[in-house]
Amino acid sequence: MRIFITCLTLLLTITGFSQDYKFGKVSKEELQEAIHPIDSSASAAFLYKNRRTHFEYFPQDGFKAITEVHERIKIYNQEGFEYATKQILLYKSRNNEEEVNGLKAYTYNLIDGKIIEDKLDKKAVFNTEASKYRNEEKFTMPNIKNGCVIEYRYKIVSPFISNIDEYVFQEDIPIKKLEAIFEAPEYFVYKKNIKGYLNVTPQTERKNDKFIYHGVTNNDAITARDRERYTKEINFVTNKDAYELSDIPALKEEPYVNNIDNYRSGVKYELSYTQYPNSTVDYYSTTWEDVVKSIYDSSNFGGELDNTSYFKKDVEALIGSVSDPVKRAYLIFDYVKSRMTWNNYHSVYTNKGVKGAYKDHVGNVAEINLMLTSMLRYAGLRAYPVLVSTRSHGVPLFPTREGYNYVVSCVRFPEGDMLLDATSKYAMPNILPTKTLNWQGRMISEHGGSTLIDLYPSEKSKNNIFMMANLQEDGVLKGGYRSMKTNHNALDFRDSYIGVNLDDYLERLENSYDGMEISDYKVVNDLDLSKPVSESYKFVKESQADVIGDKIYFSPMFFLRSSENPFKLENRAYPVDFAYPSETNYKIIITIPEGYQIESVPEPVALMLPDDLGVFKYNILAQGKNVQLAVEAHVNQSVITPEYYAALKAYFSQLVEKQGEQIVLSKT
Repeated sequence: MRIFITCLTLLLTITGFSQDYKFGKVSKEELQEAIHPIDSSASAAFLYKNRRTHFEYFPQDGFKAITEVHERIKIYNQEGFEYATKQILLYKSRNNEEEVNGLKAYTYNLIDGKIIEDKLDKKAVFNTEASKYRNEEKFTMPNIKNGCVIEYRYKIVSPFISNIDEYVFQEDIPIKKLEAIFEAPEYFVYKKNIKGYLNVTPQTERKNDKFIYHGVTNNDAITARDRERYTKEINFVTNKDAYELSDIPALKEEPYVNNIDNYRSGVKYELSYTQYPNSTVDYYSTTWEDVVKSIYDSSNFGGELDNTSYFKKDVEALIGSVSDPVKRAYLIFDYVKSRMTWNNYHSVYTNKGVKGAYKDHVGNVAEINLMLTSMLRYAGLRAYPVLVSTRSHGVPLFPTREGYNYVVSCVRFPEGDMLLDATSKYAMPNILPTKTLNWQGRMISEHGGSTLIDLYPSEKSKNNIFMMANLQEDGVLKGGYRSMKTNHNALDFRDSYIGVNLDDYLERLENSYDGMEISDYKVVNDLDLSKPVSESYKFVKESQADVIGDKIYFSPMFFLRSSENPFKLENRAYPVDFAYPSETNYKIIITIPEGYQIESVPEPVALMLPDDLGVFKYNILAQGKNVQLAVEAHVNQSVITPEYYAALKAYFSQLVEKQGEQIVLSKT
């Protein structure tokens, strides 16, 4: 799919917002539009996206953040039906929570030249608890059809002035018109954090405002009842940022991206400080040092590292006779992995505490890996917790307390650092789960300071594949397959294989190769993490050659070849993230059918990416009735920056083309 953006313009104006998008004023032209005028591949588009966040004063509660949302979406075809479901996430704390007011929503269809409205029924709105800190309000629009337009508006009332949701300026579908306003009283000073690749600059304005303050005199009255109540008009200044953009292209996601939201254009308003009249300044904005100190000072983080009484006897018995520091680290790591079970909860803070988790043999990420760090320190090792943001959580671009959601452990040796995550049963030192390989982590010292540490591995993950196959005259391929995987390739395999019903696993494997028949399936070293994991089986695969007259045509890589280039965008502004460097080696021996001879084979080739980022080698040897193929594919960097995208795209195009080249057999 291709995005046509040759006519793209981003219009930022200082004029007032147009009235063409008044709620309920959907036009026949909008309903008749069959395809998006700029992006013909779009399944849906925002015709209008409006958000205004401002503050209102409530006598009993003070200022609250009010966010008004109005969105109008065109659905072109069935693929766009997913945009008819809206999820609104709402913050909550122990004593407060956000709430949605004034929800109105309609679906519009054009039937026999008339615009027909279908109103969202209140019974179709569902409220659930999404997590400990989030509620969710969700609804699906009625009577969705190809070509319809949906429109909704609502208001969120929030007591959390320090937690303003990010303004999102780019979606997975195009946006024809976007208007956004942020207004804050002079008492609240916010810092703008702009991200993404769109050139976004607000039009700023200062305007006079006022509210009515309700107070009680502080006189010499004996009781509160005797005090005098009064009202007073308070004048203040509101600071306003206004954004107006048009024809925003969809942010198209390709393979090999850590989290597309990292590159989605938007702006996040972070509360720096508050200062009311005749009051001192209260600071909210943080540096990364402030964030780390706040986390470390928590009894649910730093306090847990000093708690050793619950494991002393067990650890002393485990390592008492071992003096080698590396062996001690391995023993403790394996002990925590075998004793503890992760409860699938991500957090940098403990929930029931490390002592309770140790007793129950179950804990969240923080409980397991802070426990591990504490044990390593007890064993005399230089061990430190490392704050991590998982790939799904995004890269923490700006210092916020919500920037990290995971913690691992790091042991410092003279030979280098050892990164450990004991939540994963099949992880090894410096082989972290792929979800944690997200740029850099923040390692915390004993006193709450921090340094950045690279999370991406330097050692390649290997997959060595050996296949012997007999090609029959009718194009059926029979043979044996064996692979040996190391590092992250081995970890990913073990995670997908161990503990899964074998019949279900084999069915998925056969389906992944389009109905291949597999027999004599065997796995070696699945539980011996110190060795590569080996997988082998026999197979029968039909339609692996084209038989035309007296000749047979086939790719010598058969079902192992790459069928298409994963990189399709004309340009890519965000990096290509392979997660870890890799090396894949194929050795394939093919016996051709009786009565045929080899007429031609593909030429050997070596392809290289610039700056030693990758290499592909293809060598083939034909002798009598046998063909021997050796293929190497190396990716030498975990992350490749956008400046190399054109070269990478061309490289993979040549790789796919080469793997598809055919051997020609002719009858003797």
